Amino acid sequence: MATFVLIPGAWLGAWAWEDTARALRERGHAALPITLTGLGERADAAGPDVDLETHIRDITGFVVDQDLRDVTLVAHSYAAVPVTAAAGRLGSRLARVIYLDSAPFAEGTGLLDVMPEEIVDQLRELAAEDGDGWQLPLPPFDVIAAFSSLDGLDEERRELMRARSTPQPFRTFEQRLTGADEPGPDVDRVVVACNDAKALLDAGVPVLDFLNQPPWRHFHLPTGHWPMLSMPLELADTLDAVVSSGR
Repeated sequence: MATFVLIPGAWLGAWAWEDTARALRERGHAALPITLTGLGERADAAGPDVDLETHIRDITGFVVDQDLRDVTLVAHSYAAVPVTAAAGRLGSRLARVIYLDSAPFAEGTGLLDVMPEEIVDQLRELAAEDGDGWQLPLPPFDVIAAFSSLDGLDEERRELMRARSTPQPFRTFEQRLTGADEPGPDVDRVVVACNDAKALLDAGVPVLDFLNQPPWRHFHLPTGHWPMLSMPLELADTLDAVVSSGR
């Protein structure tokens, strides 16, 4: 059985994984959702100094402090950025990295670099007006829909997300990835793509072409960008299938 360390995307905490984590445990796995600094129940640790490196240390520190081995890191959305670095720092502790509707980031890039310029401008304005310039509240859903699919999020799930989200320390979006080493060659590399990401992979978008080459493996969930909320049990089934199928 696998040891899953589940890292949520922007604005979310460990709470977002509750249903998926429960289902994974019922299948015999260890499922360990974590909350990154400044988010969820750790919102009181937020501050202008919380940045990408803070979240990289959160992930690596959690694995090392718990003395975890044969770890499967699951990175949803924004978490792909710190996980890209953490995966290279965990050495033999890491068995597998799963990018959930996300992908590893290239050296020298950050989350804002992969967003349309007009969306970046809106996010900067929101952070300046409602976040004292250093934190980013969850944007309105019509803004989110411009860069992330809301498929599967009914009104109840949107309200849950709105009610339980916490502002994202904006430096984590602004800071670019540096010093990220590739994980070892024996680490299993997997993408679990939801609808929009699958369409990009199927279309052979050049910047993502490496994901269509070995050693990368693909799985698909027919939903939008937040499968832990829209299809939590199906997500658990898929993660179970990933580790059951091996490389």
